[in-house]
Amino acid sequence: MGYSVGQVAGFAGVTVRTLHHYDEIGLLSPSGRSNAGHRRYDDADLDRLQRILFYRELGFPLEEVAVLLDDPESDPREHLRRQHALLSDRIARLQQMAAAVEHAMEAKKMGINLTPEEKFEVFGDKDPEQYAEEAERRWGNTEAYAQSQRRVATYTKDDWKRIQDEVADWSARYAALMEAGEPADGEAVMDMAEEHRRHIVTWYYDCSYEMHTGLGEMYVADERFKAFYDSMRPGLAEHLRDSITANAVRKS
Repeated sequence: MGYSVGQVAGFAGVTVRTLHHYDEIGLLSPSGRSNAGHRRYDDADLDRLQRILFYRELGFPLEEVAVLLDDPESDPREHLRRQHALLSDRIARLQQMAAAVEHAMEAKKMGINLTPEEKFEVFGDKDPEQYAEEAERRWGNTEAYAQSQRRVATYTKDDWKRIQDEVADWSARYAALMEAGEPADGEAVMDMAEEHRRHIVTWYYDCSYEMHTGLGEMYVADERFKAFYDSMRPGLAEHLRDSITANAVRKS
């Protein structure tokens, strides 16, 4: 006789309304009906519901779930392997975030001020102090370095999140200009170079046009900086260097 809609809802931890909706859109139609016309689900239906709920938990929209499950070339075992990999990634990410939150809670309880790196790690792998030791060796005696250290020491988690968002927004817009074929000395691109300089001034230290030009050269000469900018779009490091130089000339 199979399982009633109420039983399945109880097994899966979903509402009866959800199961009715899945039936209405053809995502999960029960294999049978009782003599009274009520929905009855068999084991194959439960297996499909499990796959649906896995994909929903991972953020897939219902339309995409339907396509994935109804692909005639799909293999149920491949679905399980894929979902296992996705869930493993999610678990690893959540464990990383939980550890970061626990660290923050413990530090707060003990009155410890977290470093910018520690405050920011919950948001991803980007390390705002990635080259801190080298920076201190190269520029530790400069006013710019001292000013930057004073500022970042006061930043909160929200500040680092805002910095990250600004960088992501800037890089997407700069890459779009390159995609559109805008030259490095074009007005729109030079404005982006100026925005780059202003970001440094706002968050780190007073960056003159001369200093900014030097940074532009470093973005190309230093393989790590080049890799960072080129990851936004191939060739962006050199394009940015040229736009920084052009902007400095424009502002002189």
